[in-house]
Amino acid sequence: MIILASTSRTRQQLLNHAGIAFVSDAPRVDERAVSASHPDWLPADMAVGLAEAKAIEVSDRHPQALVIGADQVLAIDSRTFSKPRDQEDCRSQLMELRGNTHSLISGVVAARAGQILWSHYDEARLTMRSFSDTFLDTYLRQTGVDCTSSVGGYKIEGLGVQLFDSVDGDHFTILGLPLLPLLSFLRHSEEIPT
Repeated sequence: MIILASTSRTRQQLLNHAGIAFVSDAPRVDERAVSASHPDWLPADMAVGLAEAKAIEVSDRHPQALVIGADQVLAIDSRTFSKPRDQEDCRSQLMELRGNTHSLISGVVAARAGQILWSHYDEARLTMRSFSDTFLDTYLRQTGVDCTSSVGGYKIEGLGVQLFDSVDGDHFTILGLPLLPLLSFLRHSEEIPT
């Protein structure tokens, strides 16, 4: 059995569309507390470390299952951003990202019986355009509280694509799950057909 340690609709859709049979189980992990307890983590360390924390927590409750944990960190240089707490926080983040290039780093791990079996991360670079305040107001009105569901306050697979001038990186990494390396691991470990 494969368990996705996430309730992310996007990650669930990616696995579903790839034909992977799995169930989801929400990890009981305080992401902010885990991050705060590791102030020396670089953004990639944070993405993998949070994915590990989620996978291990769910794996401890389901020791026979292969558990997939994933997390994504948005960074400008070494500064990281969390999911916005509310629409005003979303506005602040988007204003800070406006006209700048940032990284999305997605980490994915696999665990069984509380042990990490495999981990991987990938990075994409995105350049946000210098959109107007009027556009930002319209964007926030149209997205509503949904802007708080992803780091940076946008979903590039939706209206958020209008925020960008350029994107350099793997589409699946941008969506929060480096899918091709994960599928390779699952085939190698004989969890899915080769």
